[in-house]
Amino acid sequence: MPTNSFTDLCRVNVKGGDGGAGCMSFRREAFVPKGGPDGGDGGNGGSVVLVCDPQLSSLIDYRYKHHFRAERGTHGQGARKHGRVGEDLELRVPLGTVVRELDPETMTPSFDIADLTQPGQRVVVAPGGKGGLGNIHFVTSVRRAPSFAEKGEPAQEHWIELEMKLMADAALVGMPSVGKSSLIARLSAARPKIADYPFTTLVPNLGVVRARDGSSFVAADVPGLIEGASEGKGLGHEFLRHIERTALIVHVVDVTGGYEGRDAVEDYRTINAELAAYAADLASRPQIVLANKCDMPGYGEAVERLRVAAESDGHGFFAVSAVSGQGLDDFVLSCSHEVAELRRQIRVDAPTVDVTEMVERERLRRDRSITVTREERHVWRVSGGAVERMVVQTDWENDEAIVYLQHRFARLGVDARLASAGCQPGDEIRILGFAFSYEGVHAHEDEDLDGLELPDSPEGSPLEPEADGPAGSGE
Repeated sequence: MPTNSFTDLCRVNVKGGDGGAGCMSFRREAFVPKGGPDGGDGGNGGSVVLVCDPQLSSLIDYRYKHHFRAERGTHGQGARKHGRVGEDLELRVPLGTVVRELDPETMTPSFDIADLTQPGQRVVVAPGGKGGLGNIHFVTSVRRAPSFAEKGEPAQEHWIELEMKLMADAALVGMPSVGKSSLIARLSAARPKIADYPFTTLVPNLGVVRARDGSSFVAADVPGLIEGASEGKGLGHEFLRHIERTALIVHVVDVTGGYEGRDAVEDYRTINAELAAYAADLASRPQIVLANKCDMPGYGEAVERLRVAAESDGHGFFAVSAVSGQGLDDFVLSCSHEVAELRRQIRVDAPTVDVTEMVERERLRRDRSITVTREERHVWRVSGGAVERMVVQTDWENDEAIVYLQHRFARLGVDARLASAGCQPGDEIRILGFAFSYEGVHAHEDEDLDGLELPDSPEGSPLEPEADGPAGSGE
C-alpha cells in the first residue's frame, strides 16, 4: 500500500460496552415486613456504530489507532433503580466503505457486514451487551422471593476490515503516463502531481467536472495499470478496487506510445483484458475511449486504428489533447449525459435498504443457532450465542440461579439437540469454560420464565452441574 496519507484498507478491533449486572434486593421499610423484591436491571452497554460521512475522503483516522471500545452499562440498584445505559461510540467512515468480519485465527474476511454508500448511513458493528435482569423479574406463582439476579452480558470483541472504494461517476484508466492526471487537472479543480515518468500518481484523485450545459459529474484519476495488474502486479489490486463502483469507464490511450513506443491498440486491448480478469462485469461496463495527445503530428493513422477498434467494441470514441484542450468540450458533455442516465437507472433499480436492520437480523439468526459437537467419546460441546450468554449471565454461587438456568436450557431446546446427537446420561457437556453432567430428559415443575426471549420447547432439563460445581472444561 502506498506510504502516504491516502488510506483505503485497514483493520480495526471493536468491542461494545459490557452490560451492567442486575441487582438482587428486597424492599426494606418500617412497617413493611415483606416488601418483596425490588432489584433494578443493569444498563445495556453502548454499541460501536459506523456512520457514513461524505466529508471524509480516506480511512486515515484508523491508520494508527486500531482499538475502539464503547461505554459499559452500570449495575442496577435496590428500590427498582435501573443502571445507566452506556453511550454508543460512533466511528465516521467515508462514502463507499465496505465492512467485513475477519476470522479471528486467520484474519481473513469471513463475510460482508455492510456496504456504506449513502450519507448518514449507519451500521452497528459491535452491539453492546444486554444488562442483567434484577430479581423483580423472577417472581412467579411459586417463587415469591427470588434471591438471585442476572449478571450483565459481556460484549463481543472482534476484528473488522474497512475497505474504501471510490464513489466516482467516471474512472480514468489506462497505462502509466498516458495523461490521466493532466486530463483531470484541466477538466476540474483537482491538482494531482504531474510529471513525465511512470507511476507519478500513487493514489486516486477526485475532481468535479462541469459541462457547458451546467451538468456535472465526479471523475477519478486512477493510477496507471500495467499488464498483470489483475494478478496483483505493480499495485494492481490497490487501484482496481476503485473502478468497481464507477458507472462509466473512461479509457485513456496515449496514441504516441510514450517512451516505449507502445502500440495504441495493443494498450487498449491489454487494459480491457486486465479489467475483465479482475471483475467480469467491468468488461461489459459502459466505456468511452479517449485518444490522448492527438495534437502530436504524425499519429493520425494510430488515432484512426484506435477509433475502429473502440467503435467495433461498441464504445464511444473521442480524439482529445489534455495540453491544448482539443475535443475536450464535446467529450465532457457526452460523458456528463451518459453518467446522468446511468445514475438514473441505478436509482430506479436499486431501492435503499436499512443496513442496520438487515445486519441485526442476520446477527440474531447466528446468535440463536445451537451447535452440538462431540469432542471425545463421552464429552460434548454446546455452542451458540444465546446458550453461551445464558451461562455467562448466571451467578454460579447461587443455587436458585443455577436451577433457573436449567429451565432456560430446557425451553431453548438444548435437551432435544443433545438427545438427537446421541448424548447419553452421564456424558459431560461443555459450554464455554463450564462443565455439566447430562442426566437425560426429565420433567421439571413448570414455571413462568420471565425475560426469556426464545421460543418454547419441551420442558425438562438435561443438564445438571457437576458435583463440584462449574469447572473449566480443561481446554
